[in-house]
Amino acid sequence: MSTNLFDLNGKIALVTGASRGIGEAIARLLAKQGAHVIISSRRLEDCQQVAQSILADGDSAEALACHVGSMEAIETCFRQIRETHGRLDILVNNAATNPYYGHVLDTDLAAYQKTVDVNLRGYFFMSVEAGKMMKAQGGGAIVNVASVNALQPAEYQGIYSITKAAVVNMTKTFAKECGRFGIRVNALLPGLTRTRFAAALFQQPDLYEQCVSNIPLHRHAEPDEMAGTVLYLVSNAASYTNGECIVVDGGLTL
Repeated sequence: MSTNLFDLNGKIALVTGASRGIGEAIARLLAKQGAHVIISSRRLEDCQQVAQSILADGDSAEALACHVGSMEAIETCFRQIRETHGRLDILVNNAATNPYYGHVLDTDLAAYQKTVDVNLRGYFFMSVEAGKMMKAQGGGAIVNVASVNALQPAEYQGIYSITKAAVVNMTKTFAKECGRFGIRVNALLPGLTRTRFAAALFQQPDLYEQCVSNIPLHRHAEPDEMAGTVLYLVSNAASYTNGECIVVDGGLTL
């Protein structure tokens, strides 16, 4: 057995929400391990900045804008990947939204719809399109970035937590039905991580201290600390890992 289990040379990887935060950290690590990484998010300019930085480091990347809340954008994204590369070995569903912070009873339809369209419908149809390509080529790996909110819903983050719980079940569904095609589907459930997505919490010292006090490591994570788990899940090191939802939260959910 090869000892270089994390070698991704020759692999084509698509990472959504990769212009910053956890997605960017994942994209940079996969590229460092030899994958050609397609940097995707809503704004092409942001994707290009990350891709150019990866290229400057001597690794391989390109930018491809895709709003996963739009079915048309998803179709266009995969059409371009088929035309350019003819294959896709790795998909990391990371793009997410959380437009509403407040009591669940006050959730309006617009916030509900936007959250479901991006966090659930987007993940689902990105996985469907990637899965079709992977089935045709004989296999691949999909990783869904969910959240510890899937296990313990956060107060005032109701619909976001609900969609992340659905992502966990979706991961297991795809793993069960697509494993026969050589497609492995797993999930990462991050805990408190310093990203722009979580900026509001970090700007409230009392709330931040309350959250950190419940974490056995007594600190938040940095985006780089999430990327290693994804590398494992998409690599040969995880060749028999399928349908798993790995919690990386410093012990918060113990």
